[in-house]
Order: sequence, then structure tokens, then C-alpha cells
Amino acid sequence: MNGVITKSNMIHLSHLARGSVMALEAWFMDDSNEDQRLPHHRNPKELLNVNYLAELGVLYWKLNPENYEDDLELRKIREARGYDYMDLLDLCPEKVTNYEEKLKNFFTEHIHKDEEIRYCLAGSGYFDVRDKDDRWIRIWMKPGDLIVLPAGIYHRFTLDTSNYIKLMRLFVGEPVWTPYNRPQEEHPVRKEYIKSLAQKFGESIEAH
Repeated sequence: MNGVITKSNMIHLSHLARGSVMALEAWFMDDSNEDQRLPHHRNPKELLNVNYLAELGVLYWKLNPENYEDDLELRKIREARGYDYMDLLDLCPEKVTNYEEKLKNFFTEHIHKDEEIRYCLAGSGYFDVRDKDDRWIRIWMKPGDLIVLPAGIYHRFTLDTSNYIKLMRLFVGEPVWTPYNRPQEEHPVRKEYIKSLAQKFGESIEAH
């Protein structure tokens, strides 16, 4: 399936909230070394639809961030997927000690042994993930966006030029936030993720 779409025919992604007109935006990144908080679109832009992300194991819901404390849809997602841990995280220079250093750490490419679940309640930021061909995809998180990154996928995070995001973090059981920086091709979770990609795409996925 070709997940690349042009700006003129960009489709709205699935799981839209009622009355919502905005949906998750994602695109292939350029190779520029400019400020990581810039969009880093290719020229011309190569926007992606939610189906391409789903093939990589990235899940997405659009929810109502103004009602997160009593949101029945969020409750159903948490119950169905076993997300029994929750906390809130404000990321901005005024609220985070050693902000620039922590942002640098978040932007170091890594994997986790478990899913990474993030729900944007306010502000905005970027999660970058690698596709099966090792290309960077930038996912722009804005209020109402909930994404699940599969265990073993290479990814990183940065704020955008707004320099503020409020995230809900969800987890199964006691949270373990340990990052395993690339390379991790021999890590069992990474091997399992590569195996799952090979099964989906019907081909051998090479380690990078």
C-alpha cells in the first residue's frame, strides 16, 4: 500500500472525535541538520496516512482533550489495553529542570521494551519513528491525539517551536521508562518487532 499522499488530497485519519476537523499529521522527514523543532518536510512534502503508520504498528485515536478526566472512550481504550498506570507531564523551559539537556536525551534514537503511549492534552510536539526502510517519519502531536508506539520501534521525541506540550503517559503495570539507545539489533524486543514487520510486509526486513 502506498501511504504517501499529496497536500491537495490529504485525507483525515481515522478515529476522529465528533465535531473535529483536525486529524493527526505525519510525513517523511528531510535530512537537514537544522533546528530539530522545525517541521523538516521534504521538498515536495510527502505526507502519510494513518494506514501507513498502522502497518508499522503505530496506533492512533482522536479524543476530546477537554474531557479527559471523564472520557468514556479513553476509559474503554485503557480497559481494553490494560493501561492501569497514568500520569501527566508538562514539558516547557519554565517547568523542566535542565530542559535543553532533557530534550536532547528525548531526541536520542532509542527503543523501549514496552509500548510507549502518549496522549496530548495541550501544546504540541513531534514523535519521530523509523519505517521498515529506516526512513524517518515525523508525527505531529496536537491536543486530542493519542498514539501508541510498539515495543522495539526506533523513535525519538522533540517539542516543536511552541516549546510546550502537556502529555498523559499511560502504561501497563508499574512504569519502566528505560530507553535503549540505538543500535539494539540484538535486543529480543527489537528482533520481535522486526519479525512482526516481516510478517506484515511478506519480506525479509534488514537490520540497519
